[in-house]
This record gives sequence, structure tokens and C-alpha cells, in this order.
Amino acid sequence: MPLFKYIAKKGPDEIVEDTIEAQSKDDAVRKINDWGYLATRIVEVAPGKEKAAAAAVSLSTARISGRDLTILTRQLAALLKSGVPILQSLQILSEQTEGRAQKAMLTDIAVGVREGKPFSAALQKYPRVFVPLYVSMVRAGEDSGNLHQMLFKVSDYREKQEQAVAKIRSALAYPALMFVTGVATIVFMLTFVLPRMTGIFTGMGQDLPLATRIVLKISTFMSDWWYAVLLGLAILTVLMRQMGRTHAQRKALSRLLLNLPLIGDFERWANLSRFSRTLELLIRSGIPVLQAISLSLPVLQNEVIKEELARCHQKLEGGGSLGQSLKQGKVFPPFMTNLVAVGEESGRLDEVLAEIASVYERDVEEALKVMTTLFEPLMILLMGGVVGFIVVAMLLPVFEMNMMVR
Repeated sequence: MPLFKYIAKKGPDEIVEDTIEAQSKDDAVRKINDWGYLATRIVEVAPGKEKAAAAAVSLSTARISGRDLTILTRQLAALLKSGVPILQSLQILSEQTEGRAQKAMLTDIAVGVREGKPFSAALQKYPRVFVPLYVSMVRAGEDSGNLHQMLFKVSDYREKQEQAVAKIRSALAYPALMFVTGVATIVFMLTFVLPRMTGIFTGMGQDLPLATRIVLKISTFMSDWWYAVLLGLAILTVLMRQMGRTHAQRKALSRLLLNLPLIGDFERWANLSRFSRTLELLIRSGIPVLQAISLSLPVLQNEVIKEELARCHQKLEGGGSLGQSLKQGKVFPPFMTNLVAVGEESGRLDEVLAEIASVYERDVEEALKVMTTLFEPLMILLMGGVVGFIVVAMLLPVFEMNMMVR
């Protein structure tokens, strides 16, 4: 199909410059007028130029932040709700965005829609941005004829997930700051303060207390071998970043987290609330339970829980029920398994899942408050104890000298 480059007026002041595929120049004018634009200039260009420009964004690296995707989804939903066609909505969003990659991505998606592809199919070209869960919900919205409503649901869902993550980060920020400050204080004392006092201690001509000798040896090692300490920290950082790269490592870490006091309950509730909320949204959107479970699995971060739910999915494929499959698992609380079984029997599984998600979300918030309340005094005790030990070790020789003088 021929490609035309056009310049059109959008309103009294705004000028739009873009390309459009049409059977002829008259067909292009008709399409542009249907969008509410007034075409002022149309020129036929070589086919494929717009595709080549859009393809400049590498599909392997094209991605946008989660927050930007949420905003983009809500803006698109608002445009569609206002009666703006999907193609024109994509063009409006492309014009207003400042990010080069995001602009090119939206342009490329618009090209796909203009060629006759469903919007959901055009999104699949960017799997790093639009995950299967997102695409499936868009497809369900297209099939039901309520795409704007589905996009509002997707943006609401994403905002709730972002808020949950923000609460966790906010709760951990203060203990983390205390830890970093405490470590920096200890390092400063060992590498700058104590080395200047070593000569005073050795000049006393007496045996130093054990605590003082230990602290001085640590200080001497860190002062003389600081590069080895930095190298060790760098290696430790790399090793920690490598942890969780393999499935076995992720599973071992997941099992450890589930078995830790307090943290285990938090890990379980956080994953189950996320899964329940996602599954509820998919089922409410008209997606079959089997497909909904499969799409919900990637939102889980705990490999043990993910494997248990994958087994439940297999049993469902064999004709089993979700409630009974969950009861056979070892990580699902009776509260969840019993409610799911009741929801299946009553045909209100989506409502039951919404209630489960709400309960576990409240449990996560309470657990965060408890952990924050406990971590802060524990961090103060730990760092204060280490700093106090160093201070006492520095003062002990002075006290002993005073005792000898008396």
C-alpha cells in the first residue's frame, strides 16, 4: 500500500506532520479528515521509510520505566474513553512524549495498527515492555469491545503494585540509612582515629588489654591492606549480584526466606497477595482460569511458591479443582485454600480472590510496621555496641594507667 507524508492542521494553531498508508491520495485525505485533521499538503513517499525509522529502536533494548508505562496506559485509556480512535490516540501520545525510544516505539505500534493488526498484536513486538499479562488483558478488552475500560483496569492494577513496592522501599530506607551510617562511622574510627592513637598506646610501656589489642590489629590491617579490603568488598558485591542467577540458587534463597521468622510470613503474604490480585483481575476480565493462572505465575518472585502454583496448574489441566490443588501444596495457608474452594463451588472465584488479596495486603502492611519497629532498635543496638566496644577498647589503657598511678 502506498505511503503518503502529510501536513495537517489540528485545531486553530497546531500543525501535525506524519505519514499514512492509503490506497490513493484521495483515500489519504479522507482518512486524515476522519481523524478531525485538515490536510494542507500530501506527498507520496517511498514505502517503508517510516518502518525503517521506527526500526531504529532495537527491539532487544527498547524499554520504558514501569511508572512511564502506567502513565501511558492511563492516558491511552482516557483518550479512547473520549472517543478518539486508537490510531489517532497513539499518534497523540507519540507527539507528546519526550523520550526518543518511547516515541519511536509508539510510532511503530501505530504502523502495525494502521496495517490492520489488532492493537494487542502490535504490542507483542515489544515483549520487554508489554509482558504477556498486559497483552492478554488488552486482547480481552478488544474482544469484549471495552478496551478503554480494560486499560483503566490495567493502569489501576499497576499503580497498586507500584504503591506496594514503594511502601516496602520506604519502610526499609531508614534502617538501611542507619546501617550505612553506622558502618561508615566504624570504618572512620578504625582507619583514621585509631592509627593516630597507636603511638600513644605503644609508648605507655605496659601490656595492653585484650580488647585494645584486637581493635588495634583490625585497625592496622585495614590501614595497611586497605586495597585488599576494597578488593574483597568488590568481589563480595559481585558474588551477591550473581546470587539468584540460576534456578537452583533462586529456589534455595526462596526456601530460606520462607523459613525465616517473621520474614517468612511477609514473603508468603506478599507473593500470595500479588498472585491473588492478578488472578482476580484476569478472571474478572473474562480470561479462562487456566490461562489466567499461567499469566499470573510471572508476577511471583518466590520460586518455591511459583513451583507449587505451576503444579496446581498442571493438575487443573488434568481436570482437578484449584481449591483441592492448593490444599495439596505445602506453602498455602488454610485461609486461602478454603476460600478458593468455596469460591469455585459458588462461582464467585474472582470475588473470593479479591478478598484474599485485600487480607494479605493488609497483613503485608502490618508485617512491614512490625519489622520496621524491630529493625530500628536492633540496628541501633548492633551499631552502638560495635562503636561502644571500640571506644571502651581505646579508653581501657588510659584507665589502667590511672590505676597504676594511684
